[in-house]
Amino acid sequence: MDERDSGAPENGPSAHRHDGKASEPDAGTRTGSDTGTGKGADGRGETEKERADRRWQELLQEIRVAQTGVQILLGFLLTVVFTPLFHELEQTDKTIYLVTTVLGSLATGALIGPVSFHRLVSGRRIKPQAVAWASRLVFTGLLLLLATLLSALFLILRVATHDPYVPWLVSGVLAWYLICWFALPLWVRVHYADRS
Repeated sequence: MDERDSGAPENGPSAHRHDGKASEPDAGTRTGSDTGTGKGADGRGETEKERADRRWQELLQEIRVAQTGVQILLGFLLTVVFTPLFHELEQTDKTIYLVTTVLGSLATGALIGPVSFHRLVSGRRIKPQAVAWASRLVFTGLLLLLATLLSALFLILRVATHDPYVPWLVSGVLAWYLICWFALPLWVRVHYADRS
């Protein structure tokens, strides 16, 4: 904890004196120790702890959106096996169902994982590392959710239509997900990152 955090006056070399008054150094003269890591790569000028807190809050908002979808999907998948129609399915469809349910369970675990992760490391002063690992879990969860959605769609369309165009339709949906979830954000990141 530095002196500024404790409310004590700054008497170090970073404080400038004019007419007997201490003045705060301007933003351009702050060192990495003044701001934790200096002015961040995102230009916010926040300390490492502030950045970790902000990123954790953003991550929680993202997780809420993804968790709701995957939990509803998994809940639906878990009830299917108890319906009479399930026992009439071909073995191939049952196998697809089992793969879909396992994928949904893995996605749920990855997307709920950051909550447990935070709880177990809370108060250990390793929030930046916790945020990095939680971000990896969320990204893994999104990939698993993508696979779960495609597998579930494939199963439903196979059972509903028995048509040969089902794989093509699922491929089209996959392309749409890849555009919305990955291609468009990466394009915006590359296109606008240099300008800012």
